[in-house]
Amino acid sequence: MKRFWRTLVGKLWITIICLVASVLIIMGLFLLPYIDTNFTNSGAIKKLFTLVSMIGFSMTTFFALLLFNKITLPMQQLIRAADSVRKGRYDTRLSLRTSDEIGELANSFNHMAEELENTIRSLNHEKEHLSSVLRSMNDAVITMDIEGSVILTNPPGDAIMQSWSSLGEDQETEAHAATLHPGRSRVPEPLLPMFHRLLSEGGDHSMNIHVKQNVWSVHMAPLASDGDVRGAVAVLRNVTEEVRLEKMRRDFVANVSHEIRTPLSMMQGYSEALLDGMAASPEESEELIQVIHDESLRMGRLVKDLLDLARMEAGHTDIVMRPLDFKELLERVYRKFSVRAKDREIDLVLSCAQESLVIEEGNEDRLEQVLTNLLDNAFRHTPGGKRIEISAARVSSSRGSQEIHVDIKDEGAGIPPDDLPFIFERFYKADKARVREESGGTGLGLAIVKNIVEAHHGTISAVSEVGKGTTFQLHLPVERKQYE
Repeated sequence: MKRFWRTLVGKLWITIICLVASVLIIMGLFLLPYIDTNFTNSGAIKKLFTLVSMIGFSMTTFFALLLFNKITLPMQQLIRAADSVRKGRYDTRLSLRTSDEIGELANSFNHMAEELENTIRSLNHEKEHLSSVLRSMNDAVITMDIEGSVILTNPPGDAIMQSWSSLGEDQETEAHAATLHPGRSRVPEPLLPMFHRLLSEGGDHSMNIHVKQNVWSVHMAPLASDGDVRGAVAVLRNVTEEVRLEKMRRDFVANVSHEIRTPLSMMQGYSEALLDGMAASPEESEELIQVIHDESLRMGRLVKDLLDLARMEAGHTDIVMRPLDFKELLERVYRKFSVRAKDREIDLVLSCAQESLVIEEGNEDRLEQVLTNLLDNAFRHTPGGKRIEISAARVSSSRGSQEIHVDIKDEGAGIPPDDLPFIFERFYKADKARVREESGGTGLGLAIVKNIVEAHHGTISAVSEVGKGTTFQLHLPVERKQYE
């Protein structure tokens, strides 16, 4: 019962009882005796009713103000607080301290606002964490709704969207999508087949797609809500380099197998011929043995070149650097190939613009290997009666540093333009039908040359025209500061 009188209804009930009791008391104590003695005087009755009306109006106004303070003002505070929360100010609280329903409502509102603030804060933290995770990912993430509009991406995903924007759908489809979802991008065209298949079949899908000479690994998963698919999220990774390396690995294994199988087959065939006594004379036996010996040397060179190349690419080769007179090295290599040039009737020319071509740090043996491989390659592709020219000069680069430029120019068959970018790859042959000559290259010479030049922080390139010859251009830094 005590709890009832503390409620709002109880307070209203008490107020009404007090009001009625006050009126009855005033009438019983003052008005009834006055009416009995002055009932015949109409003017007095009018005054009596006027007085009663004024007293009743005053009491009504007093109790109305009391009810206004008890009910209306707290409700207005509650309305203002609810509107403040609606506008996003979740720290709004009520300071009402009453024991009735309005007080309980205020306490419930404060508790609700506190829980809502904590929930919003937790959601913001989770959103920030998710955003940080997405920003830190190297893989691209693209999230789409069921209608194909992009709703969320990370920075790599934004870059892909911009890069693939020229690969969009037809204008009518894009215009329709822009009308439905203004300001949103559509699913990139390369992802559309996988997106449609996911919506129709469900489940996760993975595949590699080729876009603009790049290979992308795409994993797409559905976004489900209450068992219904409401979109998809795609994670994309650029695997161009991995695919290229895998292809190089397969090609390398196939080429090594081919290069080793050829001398092994010849050695096996000629050794079986010796065992079967097919050599009719000592001269024939010596010829067969010489072929076996040559093929064993050829296979040994192949294995040695493979090991050297593997060590260079792994960075395990220690190259001792010291000051080097490059002109002296060129003259020594020139003298070594002069005899071969006379035998092949090739005009070998050496041209050095300066008297001194000194490199502050270089490895003489490795650079001699570079020149030897390049000249050997030129001799194997230049017919007799043609010219091979070696020229060297010290020049200033575009960065203001000093470099030695070496050109080795031949008048051979040349290299087709389609093959020119790949000549420094292992086992690559510009002439697919070329038969290996007696000098027997291993197919690794130019790859080794490139690694040695890069170890000296230089560059090598080739310029060629079919039928007119090839020029290998070698640039080596002179100053030590360029590669320290």
